[in-house]
Amino acid sequence: MMAKRIVISRHFKNTLGVKANRFGYNDTSGSYSYSTTVDDFLHKSKIPTDHFQRSMPHLPIPELSKTCTRYLAAQRPLLSDQEYLQTENIVKQFEQVEGKALNQKLVIRDKQNKSTSYITGPWFDMYLKDRQPVVLNHNPYMVFNDDPRPGYMNQCLRATNMIITSMRFMKTLRANLLHPEVYHLNPAKSDTETFKNLVRFVPKPLSWYAAYFLKAFPLDMSQYGSLFNSTRIPRLDKDELFTDKSARHLLVIRNGRYYTFDVINADGSIRSPEEILANLQYITAIEAKQPESVVGYLTSENRDTWANVREQLIDAGNTDELSHIDRSLFALVLDDHEPCDTKQLCQQFLHGDAANRWFDKSFSLIFTKDGKAGSNFEHSWGDGVAVLRYFNEVYKETINTPVASPNTKPATNIDSSVEVKEIAFNLTPPLVEAIKSAKAKFENNIAQLKFSHMKLEEYGKNYIKKQKLSPDAIMQLAFQIAYYRLYGSTAATYESCSTAAFKHGRTETIRSCTAHTRKTTEMFEQKTNPPSVAELREMLTQCSNYHGQLTKEAAMGQGFDRHLFAMKHLASELGGELPELYRNSAHTDINHIILSTSTLTSPAILIGGFAPVVPNGFGVGYGIDDDAVGCNVTSYSSRDLDSFVDCIGHTLKDLYSVMQGHGLK
Repeated sequence: MMAKRIVISRHFKNTLGVKANRFGYNDTSGSYSYSTTVDDFLHKSKIPTDHFQRSMPHLPIPELSKTCTRYLAAQRPLLSDQEYLQTENIVKQFEQVEGKALNQKLVIRDKQNKSTSYITGPWFDMYLKDRQPVVLNHNPYMVFNDDPRPGYMNQCLRATNMIITSMRFMKTLRANLLHPEVYHLNPAKSDTETFKNLVRFVPKPLSWYAAYFLKAFPLDMSQYGSLFNSTRIPRLDKDELFTDKSARHLLVIRNGRYYTFDVINADGSIRSPEEILANLQYITAIEAKQPESVVGYLTSENRDTWANVREQLIDAGNTDELSHIDRSLFALVLDDHEPCDTKQLCQQFLHGDAANRWFDKSFSLIFTKDGKAGSNFEHSWGDGVAVLRYFNEVYKETINTPVASPNTKPATNIDSSVEVKEIAFNLTPPLVEAIKSAKAKFENNIAQLKFSHMKLEEYGKNYIKKQKLSPDAIMQLAFQIAYYRLYGSTAATYESCSTAAFKHGRTETIRSCTAHTRKTTEMFEQKTNPPSVAELREMLTQCSNYHGQLTKEAAMGQGFDRHLFAMKHLASELGGELPELYRNSAHTDINHIILSTSTLTSPAILIGGFAPVVPNGFGVGYGIDDDAVGCNVTSYSSRDLDSFVDCIGHTLKDLYSVMQGHGLK
């Protein structure tokens, strides 16, 4: 699930050459320029990229008593009175006996390993030991806004610009010149040249504290190193994350065929846009049909199945072929499809045709035939923080200062037929059968997935804030009310929150189904002696305030989910029966996430999303713009998705009516 609470910097907003929002462009005015010379760096930060990393604060382990209290508070809206009393007794026993012992061991282990966070090992295990396919179950997607200039929406041209900007991002990062990720509480005072000139001279062991003193909060950037030259390799029981920074080639996938060519020269410089454009146009001109057996389908398989088949591929003499893919800078996908609506667009970037994907790569840049662009990324190595920063930089640079234009001509001084190399696998009959089986499973899985979306332009972030309410809290409340209206019950809800404020932080969960949202939901549906508008409005304030508290706690590492998860992981390591808390049905049910929700705020993003995390769940990606709100929702065939999304829309209108003081219609 993608991490939320990632706010775009003032610098990015101010340097973007167009006004854009999550749902599309509001304005296409502005002047543009392009250059055919390539500067190796996006910028040269005065403060080294890793300047704050050494002094980043350690992710705290919450007090056990507070974790237990927060866990019970999250359980309250999901349980009957009898179920809650039973769960309360189990939690008290856990806090006094098994949990106390586990927490003590966890704290001791954490003190012995200050180089990382207590959640790092368990979190990697959670992803890498999961045997489900990564596609649909883990990999999310994000789609760039279109380039406002039609001439730049050519598939090969846009890909050329994004390849070169990606390489500039990578080189800037590896040269330690990428601006550190910093959240400025008061940008006018700390996001300044004075701040940069002061902080860069502070020794690294003290640098974070200097920034903190100036009300600036550096964020962890340890995940960035896995963006490029990385892949997830299937292994029995637990997969492996692999990175080889020496490779200079790009993996290009088109029509079920795999090609490579170098985008970095031997001297480390970035190749010219003319040369890259020539190679891409050469690939798109190849008329070879899609092979009958495409190895990419295997990356959509069960991980143990894929691990076994990969060994068969190696035994059949395909070691070098797999290595070329694993070591490549990233995957560039050139699709022949042109999505005609939002549903097709989401399908294309969430899963597409597995014949034209390699889902194990750290990320893939995907381009439709009409130049729409986006990314599908493997989730174990990192969260939305690193991918979104990359997205923002690529979008900003390709819009403001593209290196290639519609007038750029492909290079004539290179021989693409020599430079571009196709990866050809040797496939034995058992391998052909394995691919056939993987393809059938993949097609069956995606056939059951449904997509729906809605957008409401009556109000947005600006109006909600004027009401002194949290926009995120209002969206989450809308999901709760809509679900209750449709199904007559509450549901376990997950909202992801980044803990990048700490060294090697990943995410924490905001449990946005609360006692406050349940009471508000019941009041909205109260037909006999209905509440007054003033009473409903007061409940919105209570929901907003409590949601704000939960969000702050999560961002500060003070949620309960990761703490309980780490203790469960430790208990499993120690062997024996798990404590009753983990065997209790209430714990099972609260972690059977019906409403999996996430949002990213960025003018670079048109839309994003993910599949449900359980068969009877919903995957809810949502956006909150200045004057609009919307969501992009997925479910499997067992759910009435369209009715749920319609209900969200009606509920958002009802909430607007209450905020206006008009009451429910």
